[in-house]
Amino acid sequence: MDVNNITVRGGDEGELLSIAGGKYRILISGEETGGNYAVIEMNVPPGGGPNPHAHPEMQEMFYVAEGEIEFRTESGKTIARKGGFVNIPFGGAVHAFKNISAQPAKLICTVVPSGLEVMFKEISQASGPDEVKAVLQRYRNVAYPVDYLG
Repeated sequence: MDVNNITVRGGDEGELLSIAGGKYRILISGEETGGNYAVIEMNVPPGGGPNPHAHPEMQEMFYVAEGEIEFRTESGKTIARKGGFVNIPFGGAVHAFKNISAQPAKLICTVVPSGLEVMFKEISQASGPDEVKAVLQRYRNVAYPVDYLG
């Protein structure tokens, strides 16, 4: 990694992936940051979003760039609207989010350290739920039943 290289991406650049009913775009990967972090744009359609899960070895932060998203944790539910910010700390807090509105939502997700974007690439190519579960396990993430958070 050359620390003197500045990365600039246009609005239509970056690898596109289909994940959890939405379209995700890798804005910068861990490969480009020496594994320090990755940033992923998550375009979440109405009704889209992942089931309850946890990432015990990473911190995940979401900025709501457009729309609104319902975030669920073991502490309850909250609505994050445009301009809002959600932090999932290190340690594996169980969380899920869903676009419960009638409009698309856009999240900017930063993960520290990187690796989630690599896992997303594999999930986007998975052939079914069993393969998705195997990918999650390989990256030491934990999936929970859809009704785990109520």
